[in-house]
Amino acid sequence: MLKRSKILIIVIVSFGIAFHCKNFANPENAVMPVLHELIQIDIPQTSAIELSFIDAGLVDVNDFDTTIMVDLAYGKADNFVGVNFYGGFNNAYLQPEVAEMLVKAQRYLRGIDSSLVLCVLDAARPRWVQQMMWDSVKPPPGMFKGFLVSNPANGSVHNYGCAVDVTICHKTTKLPLDMGSPFDYFGPEAYPVEEERMLKSGKLTYDQIKHRKLLRKVMYKAGFFNIQTEWWHFNACHREAAKQKYHILE
Repeated sequence: MLKRSKILIIVIVSFGIAFHCKNFANPENAVMPVLHELIQIDIPQTSAIELSFIDAGLVDVNDFDTTIMVDLAYGKADNFVGVNFYGGFNNAYLQPEVAEMLVKAQRYLRGIDSSLVLCVLDAARPRWVQQMMWDSVKPPPGMFKGFLVSNPANGSVHNYGCAVDVTICHKTTKLPLDMGSPFDYFGPEAYPVEEERMLKSGKLTYDQIKHRKLLRKVMYKAGFFNIQTEWWHFNACHREAAKQKYHILE
């Protein structure tokens, strides 16, 4: 979401058509009097985080396809860390070729069911946000912190603009399909690799898995691949390939 700031613009306004016509008819009064008014208007102001993405050559996915929904989970405090990292920023930026892949996935989805759209939950992420996430996470006893969030020292694929967290929503209601677990849920219910076992145990339903398979189908067809512990996370390439091709987003 772009922030807005107030600026003052001087606008020249004539007193009116009648006065103008009178002066036009009388050459001695040929200079038309004017009124200077100060008018306050709103203009968009790009946020610092967005400027850094643009400077790095990333693109806003909505510049490619306005039908892709964006609801950044880390732009509000309702996430697994409980911290709003992005402030009012709510635009999904990716490397240009990755954005094009996401647009292809959206087209595939709309071809299957025109009432559904992709919804981006996170896209490009600066390493300083990755560091804040790393510092904020308190893993439960016995769980390695790196299992919950990528170590900023190594960098996440998100930090190169090559990964996207995404779900499927209804186009009209904007409500997400039931995927069986919330975004950034760290139990086995969120693991694609555990879906069959979760189905047999009754912890996931057939419809929930069907929704996940639909998401994977359209993302795979566009060239993405997912990781086996997060149904929402899709990479356009591996981290080493991203390191070789792009600069990390600091």
